[in-house]
Amino acid sequence: MRWEKTCILYATELTITVDCGGSNGNRRRLWKTEMQKLADETGMSIHVLHYPPGTSKWNKIEHRMFSFISKNWRGKPLVSLEVIVNLISSTTTNTGLKINCSVDSASYPTGKKVTDEELNNVNLLRDKYHGDWNYRILPHECEQ
Repeated sequence: MRWEKTCILYATELTITVDCGGSNGNRRRLWKTEMQKLADETGMSIHVLHYPPGTSKWNKIEHRMFSFISKNWRGKPLVSLEVIVNLISSTTTNTGLKINCSVDSASYPTGKKVTDEELNNVNLLRDKYHGDWNYRILPHECEQ
């Protein structure tokens, strides 16, 4: 999603909790450079809080969401992407959980390398507590 310059945002910071594995790991150079692009596009500081390695099960959102998705598609053959998206999108609970799901048809090339210069351009401010897992990425126009 691209943010238009005419968009008025009242939030000044976005907080993201994420595990330490996969493409969004705390050591991933591409993750940090893409978060910098998002910070620059939105003008918001992005506060990233990584769960320690091996503890993604602590993510309450994942547990609340995935358990109901699994119940919703139990016993149904996952024969196409359309079926999967529709099953995920139709997941709701009595307490108000509603899942929104759509297909992202964009192309994402693999093997992209982030140079040291690109990584050094990330405006990263480490938290005092476990700064390798918890940090803010500030928009370039809002450097402190």
